[in-house]
Amino acid sequence: MSAGVVAVDVGTSAIRAALVDARGAVRARARVERPPGGGELFDAERLWADVLTALGGVEPSREVGALVVSAHLGVVAVDERLRPVDPAGGWSDPRGLAQLRSVDEELRRGVLRAARRPALTGGALARALALRSDPGLASRVRHLLAPKDFLVARLTGEIATDAVHAAYTSLSDVLGRRWNAAAAAALGVDPDWLPRQARPTEVVGRVHRAAAEASGLPAGTPVLAGGPDGSIGIGLLLGSDTGAVADVAGTTDVVGRLLADPGTAPAEALLNPALLGERWVAGGATGMTGGAVAGWRRLVGGVEEDALAAIDPGCAGLLVLPSTTGSRFPRWRPGDRGAVLGQRPEHTAAHLVRAAQEGAAFAVREGVDLLDPAGTLPIVLAGGLTRSPSAARLRADVLDRTTLVCSDPDVTLLGAAALGLVGTGAATGLDEARALLGCELRAVEPDPDRAERYRELRTAWHAAREAAALPG
Repeated sequence: MSAGVVAVDVGTSAIRAALVDARGAVRARARVERPPGGGELFDAERLWADVLTALGGVEPSREVGALVVSAHLGVVAVDERLRPVDPAGGWSDPRGLAQLRSVDEELRRGVLRAARRPALTGGALARALALRSDPGLASRVRHLLAPKDFLVARLTGEIATDAVHAAYTSLSDVLGRRWNAAAAAALGVDPDWLPRQARPTEVVGRVHRAAAEASGLPAGTPVLAGGPDGSIGIGLLLGSDTGAVADVAGTTDVVGRLLADPGTAPAEALLNPALLGERWVAGGATGMTGGAVAGWRRLVGGVEEDALAAIDPGCAGLLVLPSTTGSRFPRWRPGDRGAVLGQRPEHTAAHLVRAAQEGAAFAVREGVDLLDPAGTLPIVLAGGLTRSPSAARLRADVLDRTTLVCSDPDVTLLGAAALGLVGTGAATGLDEARALLGCELRAVEPDPDRAERYRELRTAWHAAREAAALPG
């Protein structure tokens, strides 16, 4: 029997760790809260310290077959000693966007074609262009790393990334799973800044002695390449199933469908390598959906579940646009911003939170319809949203599809564990790993009357969003 695995999930709001045995039983969990604002900029040294704390919380002192990290998107620019040269960027880091907009149109089209992206939205390419405009800072940079790869480098001393994270840089030839060297040269990006690409289950290094002493991990523990949190969550939810759409509902909803043929991906969708094999995932992150709901909850104070469930569809005319950091899949409008429309004196805190939940669901529906234009595929739903039964019910009604709710919301953490189980040979694939981890699916059927009402409301919501859009 293979040894167990340690999984780490770095989210925007918290870091979670788990110790999972080879039979899929979770033996220990730990959680460390992160400072707010990590979607844009964050302190990479603080992240490293918090990950060490989370690892210590699961006490991984006995034999560990592998460590796997999943994490949100972003860029950490480090020097030759793996020290950050400036604040690290999260998935909504605006640095370099102005330089991206100035890229020659023909070159831009070539980059997008190889990267299988509908738009240049930021990430490592934007960060590289911003650094290039500051020669003093650029001279200190040795590597541009995703947050996950920064942690792996600190643990092992090795520099690598997975092919899925590489796809999000916009500098990868996605179908070839290799860097687009011609585009990097044309854009003036130092090729040495880019780490080697690996498969998510590949061992890219082993925990060195200093990191073992700091983390409690056994020295020599194999570390797998891992992947982005949303992609890892989708991998766990879908496994080998090409007949469903996954929605990992966290700070942002990450929506995806597994494809055998990359040529069938919609033009408005991102195309990423699947975690395993030669398949592909089409979809993308919608933008600030769950994060907007959580933000309104913080602002208005506690709202009871019963009060939310009692609000009728449409929230008595109140509309919330959740895209506080811009719209992503499938709209790709970085200038979009959030708004509250139609507010009247009788609206309560519950109305406001429920309207934010409706707005988030409407935004997700756009991406789901693109991936499933016939409207017949089930939705496999997980993430923080599913802790609220009324929110899961609302999502099923708005999407108007059978919605299979995962029994454990923490699929980005369990997905990392699943990769570890596959990588160590404890599971033959993600389907078996999901079964070992005890992830069960509960069907929620849309209510026909509420689904019809939400079809009407969605039209009004779209019109309000266009009316409220800022110029440019």
